[in-house]
Amino acid sequence: MLHTIDLRGRSHSTSDLLALVPRAAVDVGVASERAAELIDEVRRGGEEALLAQSERFDGVRPTALRVTAGEIAGAVESLEPAVRNALQETIRRVRLASEAQVPPATVTELAPGASIRQRWQPMGRVGLYVPGGKAVYPSSVVMNVVPAQVAGVGSIALVSPPQREHGGRVHPTVLGAAGLLGVDEVYAMGGAGAIGALAYGVPGIGLAPVQLVTGPGNVFVAAAKRLVRGRTGIDSEAGPTDILVIADDSADARWVAADLISQAEHDELAAAVLVTDAPAFAEAVLAEVERQASATTHRERVAAALGGEQSAIVIVDDLEQAAAFSDAFGPEHLEIQTRDNESVLARIENAGAIFLGAYSPVSLGDYAAGSNHVLPTGGQARFSAGLNAASFLRSQQVVEYDREALSGVADAIAALSAAEVLPAHGDAVRARFS
Repeated sequence: MLHTIDLRGRSHSTSDLLALVPRAAVDVGVASERAAELIDEVRRGGEEALLAQSERFDGVRPTALRVTAGEIAGAVESLEPAVRNALQETIRRVRLASEAQVPPATVTELAPGASIRQRWQPMGRVGLYVPGGKAVYPSSVVMNVVPAQVAGVGSIALVSPPQREHGGRVHPTVLGAAGLLGVDEVYAMGGAGAIGALAYGVPGIGLAPVQLVTGPGNVFVAAAKRLVRGRTGIDSEAGPTDILVIADDSADARWVAADLISQAEHDELAAAVLVTDAPAFAEAVLAEVERQASATTHRERVAAALGGEQSAIVIVDDLEQAAAFSDAFGPEHLEIQTRDNESVLARIENAGAIFLGAYSPVSLGDYAAGSNHVLPTGGQARFSAGLNAASFLRSQQVVEYDREALSGVADAIAALSAAEVLPAHGDAVRARFS
């Protein structure tokens, strides 16, 4: 089921490891042409184009794209008590953790009368995408909405695909989560067309363009986000989920296997990777994976994910090599289950979120840890971070000098402007003292 990559007995450069990491054959660029067509349809056809796309791709034509306030309120009322309580507790925890992500305003005094104020300005309006394909994701409503609210975003539009099983409406649990958070602008639309609608707006239904689009989706959603970048901001091009577990023989093979399967059930292209320095432990995990996978609900999906080229067991000489491989992989979710977790953690640079110890599984982060589960996938953790309150903020510097302070740097400005052959820059300063 899981193939093996044996790295023992050899030293590997970063380039070597990058070439060795298992990846699904997903190319966002391949979907770009089709995504561009769908976005263009929405720009030209507005509401009618979105309805037609829903009928084509979701198998249902919504009676209306904009969800009414009454429907949202009804969805809140119909939430099962256990689900409602779980959502409220998740909201509380994510809000607390997100509040710690808001940078403080600061003032730097460079000289008497010379200061730079650092401020963080929230986006005025954002669009949040909640997928609705193989599963229902009310937790993604929480993960998108809460950091935006904590950052101070004043206007939030939420989109989610219409569900054929619910008569073309947004899934009621997703609506209920939105209602609990006070989100009252919700649209039944999905895919690349929905991303285009958020970026360019749809005047016919009162959907104004947004400044930032966040949230995961399929390859067409990822392609659409790439295409609208520049017209609006995006968080990342989120693709199939992945998990990498660094474990030694002190870990419980049953638990590690369960964690690998938990992410494999998301999608046939999900990646599940174990990196260990203990070959016997690797065999035990493989046996457990095969046993547990055959009994899980989505066994066909799990088997496809674990049997794909993107999933593997990697055997290394030691945990130092394990950390180096993990950094090359750049996991969305990294679990560390070893005798000395802190020493392994100290070697890690690249990961979307890190789950330390046997009692911190990725499932915890997917729901109730308080951390955010909208994370960089496909190795993007090597250069980007997960969604957080700061994602909805723009860093701005406010420069304020008085006459004496400007005088103190006038000669430096004149010298540099002359060196760059931009004399009008220096002249703009001299004019204030002539």
